[in-house]
Amino acid sequence: MVAEGAGIAVHGVGLVERVIAEVRRDPGASALSYRDVPWVDGGVARPMDAEVLAAAVFPSGRPLPPSVRTWLAYDASLFERHEWFDDDGDFAPRALDELVADELGDMWGELFEPVAARLGECFLLPGGSDSRRILAVTEPDQEGEYPVLAVDVDDLPFVGLMYPGFDVYLGNTAGLVAHEFETYTGMMDDPVYARRMHRHAARTFGGESCFEYPF
Repeated sequence: MVAEGAGIAVHGVGLVERVIAEVRRDPGASALSYRDVPWVDGGVARPMDAEVLAAAVFPSGRPLPPSVRTWLAYDASLFERHEWFDDDGDFAPRALDELVADELGDMWGELFEPVAARLGECFLLPGGSDSRRILAVTEPDQEGEYPVLAVDVDDLPFVGLMYPGFDVYLGNTAGLVAHEFETYTGMMDDPVYARRMHRHAARTFGGESCFEYPF
């Protein structure tokens, strides 16, 4: 694990800029080792228009987290391929139950309805096979970031905190943040990221790290 205080950015914009520097070496490379999901569509970055990005907020009125804003200034194609935008180019979030239904089937989506009101503005990210990774626009943490959640239906329906923000999700996916996930919520005990994780737990999950069925 990269330690705080070592002069290497492990949070926020600094971490995202480290990821972008890595991606620039081979933009068409896959973000995932087990599935071909290019970081950049066609290997040529297409940033969001600067004026549009400067004015962008989510439909709820919440601001974009610094990590997402920084990534969009580099490239928008990763989000486009994961249906972040509607036909007019506006952000198109889905409630958790709707996103699960779209990705995993209506039966599973219905089971997440009891927690959908708390997680009403979600965006799909690459990752998982039977599971999914989701950016949930909730209360921001100390870095101004929203949590990235894991959703799983392999055993019983589950949604829980996996990363404290898109910044750390990117860092881990790109191999710059080392963490061995024995459980989805393992970063709750990570010495670098626990404080942010626990803040999200308190604000979104009632002090817990996840919701498990029956919700």
